[in-house]
Amino acid sequence: MAPRPYWKGYLKLSLVTCPVSMSPATSESDKVRFHTLNRETGNRVVSQYVDAVTRKPVKDEDEVKGYARGENDYVLLTDDELDAVALDTVKTIDIDKFVPRDSIEWIYLEKPHYLVPDDPVGHEAFAVIRDAMASDDVFGVSRLVIGRRERAVVLEPRGEGILLWTLRFGDEVRPEESYFEDIDNKSDPDLIPLVQKFIKQHTKTWSADMVSDPVQEALLDIIAKKKKALKPSKKGKAKDDGAATESNVIDIMDALRKSLAAGGKGKRAS
Repeated sequence: MAPRPYWKGYLKLSLVTCPVSMSPATSESDKVRFHTLNRETGNRVVSQYVDAVTRKPVKDEDEVKGYARGENDYVLLTDDELDAVALDTVKTIDIDKFVPRDSIEWIYLEKPHYLVPDDPVGHEAFAVIRDAMASDDVFGVSRLVIGRRERAVVLEPRGEGILLWTLRFGDEVRPEESYFEDIDNKSDPDLIPLVQKFIKQHTKTWSADMVSDPVQEALLDIIAKKKKALKPSKKGKAKDDGAATESNVIDIMDALRKSLAAGGKGKRAS
């Protein structure tokens, strides 16, 4: 089952408009995550905002955003003021230009999202926009507000849907010349065929197994061994505080460990 979309709005191309929803195309929810505990008590440690001068905790209602204009001098902005900066791109992805598919350098692509029609009425309009871009082998270029920042985005037709990529800003990408300019570009022509032969011998069809995480596998092994060494808990029946799901979490961890181990063996065998 697809996760619940975290953004809903409209996809617009000239006079063609359709309701759409967007969900992240990637997830790290299956990664091993840790809580910080107090070693002496075994209790979880919580974090809170503390005033840098008085060292006293700050209440949620007293927190405010500040833009630094000098040392210890800030322009204060409330959430209401930030929300009041209404842009059309908050709820509308208006495609105003197109670029050839192969003209965007991949270093500018940041995060992928799946874009799908959000209402049966809009399926046809969505399909028309998608298929037209696919036929012309182009990406649509637009802008979208995400996390109170207007981001440039590109829309890539992909199968039955559209893949929306947020783009890094130009000043976020460092110029390659400053890193590559001192590299000697001469290479021995007699060695190139040998390297090409090696490349051909080791060229395989892309698979997600090629980007498995050995650190994750090692962590799961450590966790599994520590679980076996732990004595059964003497606590009573779990309350509705999330502890009731502990056994499910353990089962998932074991399944992940076995899956990763099986994947690792297959990789070594090849």
